Amino acid sequence: QAQLVESGGGLVQPGGSLRLSCAAPELLFQRYSVGWFRQAPGKEREGVYCISDSGVVREYVDSVKGRFTISRDNAGTTVYLQMNSLKAEDTAVYYCVAGRHGCDPTYDLFNYKGKGTQVTVSS
Repeated sequence: QAQLVESGGGLVQPGGSLRLSCAAPELLFQRYSVGWFRQAPGKEREGVYCISDSGVVREYVDSVKGRFTISRDNAGTTVYLQMNSLKAEDTAVYYCVAGRHGCDPTYDLFNYKGKGTQVTVSS
C-alpha cells in the first residue's frame, strides 16, 4: 500500500511559521483528495484543511482561517500545509491523509494515512 510521509514539523515560537510536507511517490495527488488532520494531547482528532483532486480547497476549522494554507505541487507528488502566525493551541500531531471520496471531514474515510509529524508551538 502507498505510504504517506509527513515532514516539516518541529518546535516553533508563537507567531512563527512552519511548512509541513506530505509526500507519496506512489500516488498521483491530482487523482486524490489530500487532507491534513491534527490531534492535540487529550483532544479529539480534527480536520484542518483538504484539497480535492480538482484543486478545490476546503477549510475544516475556523481557527486556522487566514493563517494556514494548503497547496499541491505541479507534479502532484507533494502537498503542503503552510502554517503562519502559529499559536500554542496549534500544538498537535499533524497527519496527512489521502482518498478518492472528496474532502469529507471524516478521518476514517481516507484510504491512506501518514504516521504524523509533531508541531509544538511554545516560547
